Amino acid sequence: MGIPILHVGAVVNCVHGGVAQPLLRNPRVKVSGMNVLTITCTETISGCPLPVPAGGPCVTAIWTSGATRVRASGLPVLLRTSLAQCVPTGTGLVVVGTQTRVTAV
Repeated sequence: MGIPILHVGAVVNCVHGGVAQPLLRNPRVKVSGMNVLTITCTETISGCPLPVPAGGPCVTAIWTSGATRVRASGLPVLLRTSLAQCVPTGTGLVVVGTQTRVTAV
């Protein structure tokens, strides 16, 4: 069974609660009327409460995994279960909500 594809309307946070917003998206492929995200998408993070002495706050995130069988413009699309790494903390992102109609593997 497939896993929901991420689009620009997906709610994504850093593990500390900061809000992630995509910088790049695929301009040609849409799901639920919104552009899909691919593995080359970088996320900017705002509102991360992790203090500087603890290595924070999270500023950006880079996706490290995507779909294995579905691509948009030759790039793997991002899934609800895709992994990312925040900079400079090295922690991950949490997908809180996304569309559920279009899935991939």
